[in-house]
Order: sequence, then C-alpha cells, then structure tokens
Amino acid sequence: MSGPLDGIKIVEFTSVVLGPWACQIMGDMGADVIKVEPPVGDTNRNLGPSKTNDDMSALFLTCNRNKRSIVLDLKTPEGKEVALKLCADADVMVHNFRPQAMARLGLDYDSVKAVNSEIVYCATYGYSKQGPYGDKGALDDSIQAGAGVAMLMHMVGGEPRYLPTVLADKTTGMAVVNAVLAALFYRERSGKGQEIEVPMYETMVSFVMVEHLWGMTFDPPLGHAGYPRLMSEHRRPYKTKDGYIAVLPYWDNHWKSFCEVVERPDMLTDPRFKDMKTRLANIDVSYEETGKALAKRTTAEWLELFKSTNVPHMIVNTLDGLIDDPHLVETGFWQMADHPTEGKIRMAKTPYNFSESPTEIRTLPPRLGQQSAEILGEMGYSDDDITRMFEQGITKGPKE
Repeated sequence: MSGPLDGIKIVEFTSVVLGPWACQIMGDMGADVIKVEPPVGDTNRNLGPSKTNDDMSALFLTCNRNKRSIVLDLKTPEGKEVALKLCADADVMVHNFRPQAMARLGLDYDSVKAVNSEIVYCATYGYSKQGPYGDKGALDDSIQAGAGVAMLMHMVGGEPRYLPTVLADKTTGMAVVNAVLAALFYRERSGKGQEIEVPMYETMVSFVMVEHLWGMTFDPPLGHAGYPRLMSEHRRPYKTKDGYIAVLPYWDNHWKSFCEVVERPDMLTDPRFKDMKTRLANIDVSYEETGKALAKRTTAEWLELFKSTNVPHMIVNTLDGLIDDPHLVETGFWQMADHPTEGKIRMAKTPYNFSESPTEIRTLPPRLGQQSAEILGEMGYSDDDITRMFEQGITKGPKE
C-alpha cells in the first residue's frame, strides 16, 4: 500500500528543523521529497553527535528521511535554472528563506508560478511579510520570546525562560503540513495552485492564545489574558513517597473518583472544590491539597490504584525512559534501521495511523548530494552536462 501523498513531488529549500521536519512528515506520507541543499549542506548536518560522517549528525537524521538530496549552488545562474526546472513539474515547493532572499535568487512565487502555474508554493519564515517585522530574521528562541512563551515561564517561575524544546519550529512545521495539504485539496477541486505563507510568529501567537486569551477575549476585557489553572505555581507533577506522578482530576466525575481513591472524603464535600468552576477559582489550594494526598504512597501504588478509574494519570518519563516505554515499544513507535553509512539508527515513526494508506519509512536520510546525479538525469540532463556541473561546483555529491 502507498501513502496518502504517493505521486506528489515536493521540492524543499529548507534547513534547521521547521522545514525539514515538515517535509519529512510529507515524505513519510508517500511524497517524493527532493531536498535542495547549498554546497555546504543543511546547517543541521553538523549539529549533534555523529558516528561515521560529520555531515550526518543526530539532529539531521531525525528530520530528513524519505528524501533525496541534490546540491545546487543557487548563487550561480545555472544553479537557479536547475532549481526552476525542478519546480516546473513539482506539486509543492517549500522554503524557509526570508522573502527578500528568495526574490534575489529569482525563486519568489511569481518566478516559480511563471514556470508552473499549478504549484503550491509554501513560504515559512519568522514573521509575515505583510507587517513591520517582515524582514527580521528569526529562530526558535526569538519566536518563543515574541509569542509570549518565555513570559509564561516568568509568570509561574519568576523569570522568563525558553521551553527546552524547539517548540516554535515544530509547531510551525505541523502548520506547514496542514496548509500544504489544504492547498493540495483546493487544487484538486479547482485546478489552481497558490502561494501560502506560514509565519512562525503568528503561528505561535495563535497557538499560545487559544487558552490564554481568556479575559481579553471580550471587548471591553473581562480580566487579564492567561488561563489561571495553567498559571498556578503548583501545576507540576506531584511528589510521591519515592518519585513523581502526573494526576489531573479535572472534571467533576474525575474529582469524585480521585477523592475516593486517595481516601479524602473531606475534599469531596469541601465547598471550595464542589465543581470545576469553584476548583478553578481556588486552583492553588486545590493543587496543594491534591499534592498532600499523593505524597502518602509510592508511584507504583498510585498507578495501580488509579488504573481502574477514569482519572487522567501518567508516569513522569525521562527522555531516556521514553526509549523503553512499554506503550511505545508495543506500538512500534521506535523504528530501527541499518543506515548504509551511519550504522544502526533509531527513528520515531510518524504518529498518524492510516488504515488504507499507511505512512512508511522508505528511504533513510541521505548524504549531502547523494542523489544529485540521479535527479539531474531524471530532469533530462546528459551525462556530459552532469559531469560539467560537478566540475564547475554547480552541484556535488557526498564526500568519500
């Protein structure tokens, strides 16, 4: 069986995490993803531990399977010409250059549309080009700061902090996938391609303010922005006798079951906790009393006691612990493969399960320029042309 995007050709001009991860997801869904890299390669090729080749680092390996790599020097006229020719029969083009850079390269939407009017052209970068921040560069930290994430940490921890994950890159990456799929569906019905802009800043503000717009939803405001339950200093995994556990008796039926399991009938009849609304109004003391109750047993004891209830609860995993998590092992989430140059590698499969068109890891992350000659040949270039382009540095293949 083929993935849902089988037959779709995507030309990717991206680096770091946002674009590569988005395009990997679409590659997992069956698309033929051609990754166009500069002669030095994606900047993440050298970031993180590596085994055999310096340009095959851990972070590159996690974002670039199911792709073919071609090197093109876009600063040369022929490199640009090849890039446009690649896009001429593509279904999708994705880039994360700033708009001004793509215009200088001659790969802006109007230039690409001139050779392929039906292409879905997706640009993803820091800020919408329609606003005053449009020419600013951006990386995950600056977007977390601008979108309010860092100050959320200040509100609960006393100082602004970045979340220790590239939240903006990955959230925007998923937005890229959503937008591209919607545009492909539109093209299927209308026959029309289009330009898509997926800016990190606006994507993250939208993401953060779903729940945190709160009182500012109304005009005039009915209070400040910020969902109180999430801002409580007590909202954290609870200490047990020997570790930690995550428990959230959120709905009223959860609360009833929780109070019975922890043998605290007084909490069930306490007027401060009588329903969701009053527990929210008294969220700090609600969390505090919940924590006191959970401190009396071990983590394993609580897991066993809560197992037969509907109360949301979970172990508090470490990053290393996720590798052996029994659920992830049983569902085949971790995929092992023998890379032809890097040896055995571990990969997280795409977490979507399609009954008729499943995702698949068809090819492993490529070396820099691994398919340069192959792709140029498919485009109709002769062996002599390809040899000349290698000699002139317009393209290149992997280092030996």
